[in-house]
Amino acid sequence: MTRAWQALAATLFAAAMTSCASAPHGTPTSAAPAPVVVPPPRIEEPVPAAAASSAPTATASVAAGTRSGRDIYRDFRAGLASPQCGDTAGSLYRKQFRNAPERMANADDGDLLALFGYVVDAFREAGLPTEFTLIPFIESGYDPSARSHDGAAGLWQFVRLTARNQGIAIDRHYDGRLSPLESTQAAVNYFGHLYREFDGDWKLTIMGYNAGEFRIKAAMRRAKKTGRLPELSPITYAYVNKLHALSCLFEEAEQRDGWMDALDRQVPILHATQLPDEARSLDAWSAQQGQDAALLRQLNPDQRGALGGKRRVLAPITAAGAAGAGGSR
Repeated sequence: MTRAWQALAATLFAAAMTSCASAPHGTPTSAAPAPVVVPPPRIEEPVPAAAASSAPTATASVAAGTRSGRDIYRDFRAGLASPQCGDTAGSLYRKQFRNAPERMANADDGDLLALFGYVVDAFREAGLPTEFTLIPFIESGYDPSARSHDGAAGLWQFVRLTARNQGIAIDRHYDGRLSPLESTQAAVNYFGHLYREFDGDWKLTIMGYNAGEFRIKAAMRRAKKTGRLPELSPITYAYVNKLHALSCLFEEAEQRDGWMDALDRQVPILHATQLPDEARSLDAWSAQQGQDAALLRQLNPDQRGALGGKRRVLAPITAAGAAGAGGSR
Protein backbone atom coordinates (compact mmCIF):
# COMPACT_ATOMS: atom_id res chain seq x y z
CA MET A 1 0.00 0.00 0.00
CA THR A 2 1.51 3.36 -1.03
CA ARG A 3 1.45 6.49 1.12
CA ALA A 4 -0.90 8.08 -1.42
CA TRP A 5 -3.28 5.14 -1.03
CA GLN A 6 -3.09 5.49 2.76
CA ALA A 7 -3.89 9.18 2.47
CA LEU A 8 -6.85 8.39 0.20
CA ALA A 9 -8.07 5.82 2.71
CA ALA A 10 -7.77 8.37 5.52
CA THR A 11 -9.78 10.89 3.50
CA LEU A 12 -12.46 8.31 2.74
CA PHE A 13 -12.64 7.32 6.36
CA ALA A 14 -12.89 10.92 7.55
CA ALA A 15 -15.69 11.63 5.09
CA ALA A 16 -17.59 8.58 6.19
CA MET A 17 -17.22 9.40 9.88
CA THR A 18 -18.47 12.95 9.24
CA SER A 19 -21.55 11.42 7.67
CA CYS A 20 -22.02 8.98 10.57
CA ALA A 21 -21.39 11.60 13.24
CA SER A 22 -24.10 13.86 11.85
CA ALA A 23 -26.77 11.28 12.58
CA PRO A 24 -28.57 11.67 15.92
CA HIS A 25 -27.89 9.13 18.66
CA GLY A 26 -30.01 6.04 18.20
CA THR A 27 -30.41 6.41 14.44
CA PRO A 28 -30.54 2.96 12.80
CA THR A 29 -27.29 2.05 11.06
CA SER A 30 -28.61 -0.41 8.51
CA ALA A 31 -28.40 1.95 5.53
CA ALA A 32 -25.03 2.65 3.89
CA PRO A 33 -23.89 6.30 3.70
CA ALA A 34 -24.45 8.17 0.48
CA PRO A 35 -21.48 8.48 -1.93
CA VAL A 36 -19.17 11.35 -1.09
CA VAL A 37 -16.88 13.07 -3.57
CA VAL A 38 -13.30 12.80 -2.35
CA PRO A 39 -10.87 15.73 -2.70
CA PRO A 40 -7.33 15.09 -3.94
CA PRO A 41 -5.44 13.11 -1.31
CA ARG A 42 -2.95 14.85 0.93
CA ILE A 43 0.26 12.94 1.63
CA GLU A 44 0.88 12.52 5.34
CA GLU A 45 3.13 10.29 7.36
CA PRO A 46 1.11 7.71 9.31
CA VAL A 47 1.33 7.95 13.08
CA PRO A 48 3.47 5.00 14.22
CA ALA A 49 2.41 2.84 17.11
CA ALA A 50 4.57 3.10 20.20
CA ALA A 51 7.46 0.68 20.33
CA ALA A 52 6.73 -2.57 22.10
CA SER A 53 8.27 -3.20 25.49
CA SER A 54 8.40 -6.59 27.12
CA ALA A 55 10.19 -5.39 30.27
CA PRO A 56 8.20 -4.92 33.50
CA THR A 57 7.50 -1.33 34.46
CA ALA A 58 9.69 0.24 37.11
CA THR A 59 7.34 -0.30 40.02
CA ALA A 60 6.33 -3.84 39.11
CA SER A 61 7.19 -6.37 41.79
CA VAL A 62 7.90 -9.42 39.64
CA ALA A 63 9.26 -11.41 42.56
CA ALA A 64 5.97 -10.91 44.39
CA GLY A 65 4.00 -11.55 41.20
CA THR A 66 2.17 -8.21 41.27
CA ARG A 67 2.32 -4.77 39.71
CA SER A 68 0.46 -1.51 40.03
CA GLY A 69 -2.67 -1.00 37.95
CA ARG A 70 -1.40 2.50 37.27
CA ASP A 71 1.57 0.98 35.43
CA ILE A 72 -0.79 -1.20 33.36
CA TYR A 73 -2.70 1.91 32.35
CA ARG A 74 0.49 3.81 31.51
CA ASP A 75 1.63 0.94 29.28
CA PHE A 76 -1.73 1.06 27.53
CA ARG A 77 -1.47 4.82 26.95
CA ALA A 78 2.12 4.51 25.71
CA GLY A 79 1.04 1.99 23.05
CA LEU A 80 -1.79 4.00 21.49
CA ALA A 81 -1.43 4.89 17.81
CA SER A 82 -3.84 7.84 18.17
CA PRO A 83 -3.50 9.05 21.76
CA GLN A 84 -5.12 12.46 21.26
CA CYS A 85 -8.89 12.97 21.42
CA GLY A 86 -10.79 15.37 19.18
CA ASP A 87 -13.95 17.21 20.16
CA THR A 88 -16.16 14.73 18.29
CA ALA A 89 -14.06 11.58 18.65
CA GLY A 90 -16.53 8.78 19.21
CA SER A 91 -19.13 11.14 20.68
CA LEU A 92 -22.01 8.83 19.79
CA TYR A 93 -20.50 5.97 21.79
CA ARG A 94 -19.20 7.63 24.95
CA LYS A 95 -22.49 7.04 26.74
CA GLN A 96 -22.55 3.39 25.66
CA PHE A 97 -19.14 2.66 27.22
CA ARG A 98 -19.06 5.23 30.02
CA ASN A 99 -18.80 2.55 32.70
CA ALA A 100 -15.55 1.06 31.38
CA PRO A 101 -13.20 3.37 33.35
CA GLU A 102 -15.23 2.83 36.54
CA ARG A 103 -15.01 -0.93 36.11
CA MET A 104 -11.25 -0.69 35.72
CA ALA A 105 -10.97 1.35 38.91
CA ASN A 106 -13.26 -0.95 40.91
CA ALA A 107 -11.16 -3.10 43.23
CA ASP A 108 -14.04 -5.59 43.48
CA ASP A 109 -13.59 -6.29 39.76
CA GLY A 110 -9.89 -7.02 40.26
CA ASP A 111 -9.61 -9.72 37.63
CA LEU A 112 -10.55 -7.16 34.93
CA LEU A 113 -7.51 -4.96 35.55
CA ALA A 114 -5.20 -7.98 35.73
CA LEU A 115 -6.67 -9.45 32.53
CA PHE A 116 -6.45 -6.09 30.76
CA GLY A 117 -2.78 -5.94 31.76
CA TYR A 118 -2.17 -9.38 30.28
CA VAL A 119 -3.79 -8.36 26.96
CA VAL A 120 -1.91 -5.04 26.84
CA ASP A 121 1.38 -6.89 27.39
CA ALA A 122 0.60 -9.36 24.59
CA PHE A 123 -0.18 -6.65 22.03
CA ARG A 124 2.74 -4.41 23.01
CA GLU A 125 5.18 -7.31 22.79
CA ALA A 126 3.87 -7.91 19.25
CA GLY A 127 4.41 -4.23 18.35
CA LEU A 128 0.68 -3.62 17.81
CA PRO A 129 -1.32 -0.52 18.83
CA THR A 130 -3.11 -0.83 22.14
CA GLU A 131 -6.35 0.43 20.60
CA PHE A 132 -6.84 -3.25 19.76
CA THR A 133 -6.83 -4.16 23.46
CA LEU A 134 -10.12 -2.28 23.85
CA ILE A 135 -11.99 -4.61 21.49
CA PRO A 136 -13.02 -7.05 24.27
CA PHE A 137 -14.92 -4.19 25.95
CA ILE A 138 -17.06 -3.99 22.80
CA GLU A 139 -17.27 -7.68 22.05
CA SER A 140 -17.65 -9.33 25.46
CA GLY A 141 -17.39 -6.72 28.21
CA TYR A 142 -13.97 -8.28 28.93
CA ASP A 143 -15.66 -11.50 30.04
CA PRO A 144 -13.77 -14.65 28.94
CA SER A 145 -16.92 -16.75 29.45
CA ALA A 146 -19.22 -14.58 27.31
CA ARG A 147 -21.38 -16.27 24.67
CA SER A 148 -23.64 -14.59 22.13
CA HIS A 149 -26.86 -15.70 20.47
CA ASP A 150 -25.09 -15.99 17.10
CA GLY A 151 -22.62 -18.58 18.40
CA ALA A 152 -19.62 -16.34 19.11
CA ALA A 153 -17.78 -17.02 22.35
CA GLY A 154 -15.02 -15.85 24.62
CA LEU A 155 -13.12 -12.64 25.29
CA TRP A 156 -12.81 -11.86 21.57
CA GLN A 157 -16.15 -13.39 20.51
CA PHE A 158 -14.76 -15.59 17.75
CA VAL A 159 -17.26 -17.64 15.78
CA ARG A 160 -16.31 -21.27 15.22
CA LEU A 161 -15.08 -20.85 11.64
CA THR A 162 -12.84 -17.88 12.45
CA ALA A 163 -11.54 -19.63 15.55
CA ARG A 164 -10.59 -22.76 13.64
CA ASN A 165 -8.96 -20.65 10.92
CA GLN A 166 -6.84 -19.05 13.65
CA GLY A 167 -5.83 -22.41 15.11
CA ILE A 168 -8.07 -22.39 18.19
CA ALA A 169 -8.96 -25.90 19.33
CA ILE A 170 -12.67 -26.74 19.55
CA ASP A 171 -14.17 -30.17 20.11
CA ARG A 172 -16.93 -31.89 22.09
CA HIS A 173 -15.12 -31.50 25.39
CA TYR A 174 -13.15 -28.28 24.98
CA ASP A 175 -13.72 -24.81 23.49
CA GLY A 176 -10.48 -22.87 23.18
CA ARG A 177 -12.40 -19.67 22.45
CA LEU A 178 -13.12 -19.55 26.19
CA SER A 179 -9.39 -19.67 26.95
CA PRO A 180 -7.99 -16.15 27.31
CA LEU A 181 -4.61 -17.65 26.42
CA GLU A 182 -5.64 -19.29 23.14
CA SER A 183 -8.06 -16.58 22.08
CA THR A 184 -5.72 -13.67 22.86
CA GLN A 185 -2.81 -15.30 21.03
CA ALA A 186 -5.12 -15.89 18.05
CA ALA A 187 -6.23 -12.25 18.21
CA VAL A 188 -2.61 -11.03 18.30
CA ASN A 189 -1.77 -13.19 15.27
CA TYR A 190 -4.86 -12.11 13.35
CA PHE A 191 -4.45 -8.39 14.04
CA GLY A 192 -0.74 -8.66 13.30
CA HIS A 193 -1.57 -10.06 9.87
CA LEU A 194 -4.14 -7.34 9.13
CA TYR A 195 -1.87 -4.60 10.47
CA ARG A 196 0.90 -5.68 8.09
CA GLU A 197 -1.53 -5.99 5.17
CA PHE A 198 -2.72 -2.41 5.74
CA ASP A 199 0.78 -1.01 6.24
CA GLY A 200 0.38 -0.08 9.89
CA ASP A 201 -2.92 1.78 9.58
CA TRP A 202 -4.82 0.79 12.74
CA LYS A 203 -8.15 2.15 11.51
CA LEU A 204 -8.05 0.14 8.28
CA THR A 205 -6.99 -2.87 10.35
CA ILE A 206 -10.10 -2.52 12.52
CA MET A 207 -12.29 -2.10 9.45
CA GLY A 208 -10.74 -5.23 7.97
CA TYR A 209 -11.40 -7.09 11.21
CA ASN A 210 -15.05 -6.03 11.20
CA ALA A 211 -15.93 -6.28 7.51
CA GLY A 212 -13.26 -8.63 6.17
CA GLU A 213 -9.82 -7.95 4.78
CA PHE A 214 -10.70 -8.49 1.12
CA ARG A 215 -13.88 -6.41 1.26
CA ILE A 216 -11.91 -3.41 2.55
CA LYS A 217 -9.21 -3.86 -0.08
CA ALA A 218 -11.83 -4.09 -2.84
CA ALA A 219 -13.57 -0.97 -1.53
CA MET A 220 -10.29 0.94 -1.54
CA ARG A 221 -9.56 -0.14 -5.11
CA ARG A 222 -12.99 1.12 -6.20
CA ALA A 223 -12.47 4.37 -4.32
CA LYS A 224 -9.12 4.93 -6.01
CA LYS A 225 -10.80 4.66 -9.43
CA THR A 226 -13.99 6.61 -8.75
CA GLY A 227 -12.99 9.13 -6.09
CA ARG A 228 -16.22 8.28 -4.29
CA LEU A 229 -16.88 6.72 -0.95
CA PRO A 230 -17.51 2.98 -1.35
CA GLU A 231 -20.68 1.53 0.09
CA LEU A 232 -19.42 -0.06 3.28
CA SER A 233 -21.71 -0.64 6.22
CA PRO A 234 -21.84 2.24 8.72
CA ILE A 235 -21.24 -0.44 11.35
CA THR A 236 -17.75 -0.90 9.93
CA TYR A 237 -16.90 2.79 10.30
CA ALA A 238 -18.59 2.95 13.69
CA TYR A 239 -16.37 0.19 15.06
CA VAL A 240 -13.34 2.44 14.81
CA ASN A 241 -15.23 5.25 16.50
CA LYS A 242 -16.21 2.95 19.35
CA LEU A 243 -12.57 2.13 20.05
CA HIS A 244 -11.55 5.76 19.91
CA ALA A 245 -14.45 6.69 22.20
CA LEU A 246 -13.25 4.14 24.74
CA SER A 247 -9.71 5.48 24.54
CA CYS A 248 -10.99 9.02 25.08
CA LEU A 249 -13.13 7.96 28.04
CA PHE A 250 -10.02 6.62 29.74
CA GLU A 251 -8.08 9.79 28.93
CA GLU A 252 -10.86 11.91 30.43
CA ALA A 253 -11.01 9.66 33.50
CA GLU A 254 -7.39 10.62 34.24
CA GLN A 255 -8.59 14.15 35.01
CA ARG A 256 -11.16 13.03 37.57
CA ASP A 257 -10.27 13.13 41.24
CA GLY A 258 -9.31 9.76 42.59
CA TRP A 259 -9.45 7.68 39.38
CA MET A 260 -5.70 7.23 38.96
CA ASP A 261 -5.40 6.70 42.71
CA ALA A 262 -7.96 3.88 42.43
CA LEU A 263 -5.77 2.23 39.78
CA ASP A 264 -2.73 2.48 42.03
CA ARG A 265 -3.22 -0.91 43.65
CA GLN A 266 -1.31 -4.16 43.30
CA VAL A 267 -2.85 -6.71 40.92
CA PRO A 268 -1.50 -10.12 39.86
CA ILE A 269 0.79 -10.39 36.85
CA LEU A 270 -0.89 -13.08 34.77
CA HIS A 271 1.08 -15.67 32.86
CA ALA A 272 0.60 -18.86 30.86
CA THR A 273 0.99 -21.91 33.07
CA GLN A 274 1.30 -25.49 31.90
CA LEU A 275 -0.54 -27.76 34.31
CA PRO A 276 1.14 -31.03 35.34
CA ASP A 277 -0.30 -34.31 34.06
CA GLU A 278 -1.36 -35.35 37.55
CA ALA A 279 -3.63 -32.29 37.99
CA ARG A 280 -7.24 -33.51 37.80
CA SER A 281 -9.11 -30.23 38.16
CA LEU A 282 -8.41 -26.51 38.33
CA ASP A 283 -9.72 -26.34 41.90
CA ALA A 284 -7.47 -29.20 43.05
CA TRP A 285 -4.42 -27.66 41.36
CA SER A 286 -5.16 -24.18 42.78
CA ALA A 287 -5.41 -25.65 46.29
CA GLN A 288 -2.03 -27.35 45.87
CA GLN A 289 -0.47 -24.10 44.66
CA GLY A 290 -2.12 -21.88 47.27
CA GLN A 291 -3.94 -19.95 44.57
CA ASP A 292 -7.37 -18.27 44.61
CA ALA A 293 -9.59 -20.93 43.04
CA ALA A 294 -12.43 -18.47 42.32
CA LEU A 295 -10.07 -16.12 40.45
CA LEU A 296 -8.62 -18.97 38.38
CA ARG A 297 -12.12 -20.16 37.45
CA GLN A 298 -13.07 -16.66 36.32
CA LEU A 299 -9.92 -16.34 34.25
CA ASN A 300 -10.13 -19.83 32.72
CA PRO A 301 -13.74 -20.71 31.84
CA ASP A 302 -12.42 -23.24 29.31
CA GLN A 303 -11.15 -25.39 32.19
CA ARG A 304 -14.30 -25.90 34.23
CA GLY A 305 -14.79 -29.43 35.49
CA ALA A 306 -12.25 -31.98 34.34
CA LEU A 307 -9.18 -30.45 32.74
CA GLY A 308 -9.06 -30.64 28.96
CA GLY A 309 -7.62 -29.03 25.88
CA LYS A 310 -3.99 -27.99 26.09
CA ARG A 311 -3.97 -27.92 29.91
CA ARG A 312 -2.63 -24.38 29.89
CA VAL A 313 -4.22 -21.78 32.12
CA LEU A 314 -3.85 -18.12 32.91
CA ALA A 315 -2.57 -17.77 36.47
CA PRO A 316 -0.63 -15.30 38.63
CA ILE A 317 3.02 -15.31 37.71
CA THR A 318 4.07 -16.85 41.02
CA ALA A 319 2.21 -20.03 40.05
CA ALA A 320 3.56 -19.80 36.51
CA GLY A 321 7.11 -19.57 37.85
CA ALA A 322 6.60 -22.57 40.10
CA ALA A 323 5.34 -24.55 37.12
CA GLY A 324 8.32 -23.47 35.01
CA ALA A 325 6.32 -21.52 32.44
CA GLY A 326 9.27 -19.31 31.61
CA GLY A 327 8.46 -16.41 29.31
CA SER A 328 5.78 -18.02 27.19
CA ARG A 329 2.39 -16.49 26.76
